[in-house]
Amino acid sequence: MHHQHMLKSYVYHGLTAGPKLVVLGAVHGNEICGSIAIERIMRELDAGELVLQRGQITFIPVTNPLAHAKNERNGDRNLNRNLRPNALPHDFEDRIANMLCPILEQQDVLLDLHSTTNPPGEPFIMLGPENNDGELSPFSRAAEEEALAVRLGPKRIVEGWLETYAEGVKNRLAHSNASERAQMLSTDPSYGVGTTEYTRAHGGISLTLECGQHLDADAPEVAYQAIRNTIAQLHLADLPAPAVQTEFELLKLTQVIDRHDQGDAFVKTWASFDKLHAGDLIGHRADGSAVTAPADGYILFPNPAANPGNEWFYFAQHSDRLVDGMKSTRYA
Repeated sequence: MHHQHMLKSYVYHGLTAGPKLVVLGAVHGNEICGSIAIERIMRELDAGELVLQRGQITFIPVTNPLAHAKNERNGDRNLNRNLRPNALPHDFEDRIANMLCPILEQQDVLLDLHSTTNPPGEPFIMLGPENNDGELSPFSRAAEEEALAVRLGPKRIVEGWLETYAEGVKNRLAHSNASERAQMLSTDPSYGVGTTEYTRAHGGISLTLECGQHLDADAPEVAYQAIRNTIAQLHLADLPAPAVQTEFELLKLTQVIDRHDQGDAFVKTWASFDKLHAGDLIGHRADGSAVTAPADGYILFPNPAANPGNEWFYFAQHSDRLVDGMKSTRYA
């Protein structure tokens, strides 16, 4: 039982020094595959079937207990946006952030387990930026993060989240009605900061794994194998080295397009990774104007029920970035 008014975490300590790993489930309350996988791994640890030899693992099976109790994505708002400590918390997610952020600050590695609303539900990994010393998302551990990404299991990787979101915030300011807190937050330049971005900003590496569609029976297994592969890659337990995905698809988010009005509507039911050609009709604005694909690419995270002033869909294209020294070959 996960009571909505408290946050439960479980910490396992190896008896030899090693990296600190945190694994999150149900950051969005109706995404339970990670919760199921975490509880399975903890049962193995408790039974001695899996032995933590070194380092530390923190498990939070239900990171947003209010959203989980409601069986909805959010409690009062999206916990995975504008994540930071709040001296004067406004809502439930602010209070969770005050507990969660200090935990994330202490970690070397974060694995955040999610699932998606729309089928098809092929799993994919959200990867952080390349090494850089820019103001938005400075990072120096891309090689470690890439090495883990190609060992989690899935063959599809997506990059470019925070820089795309920051550009989207600039566009949002021209259309937003900032009368509600959710819309006020969505125009904050740090709105795109979630668990992974917060962890990187405090020195760790972090990956989000979308394990499949919410109700996909295989999603908990994807999450479970990813946890075991992460434990193996970090040498926290004496497990076989995880297999390396040498054939993978790497996409880069390039645009986020917001819904401006309740009358904005898609022309069809889109699913993430549906292929688009330049000029393809995606939807119509309330005034009848067309929303079209800016180039050849893919639609990601389409949300026909998005609140005006928030993200409607993303656009992605193939990326030439090397990941763990390898170039994307799948579907290229």
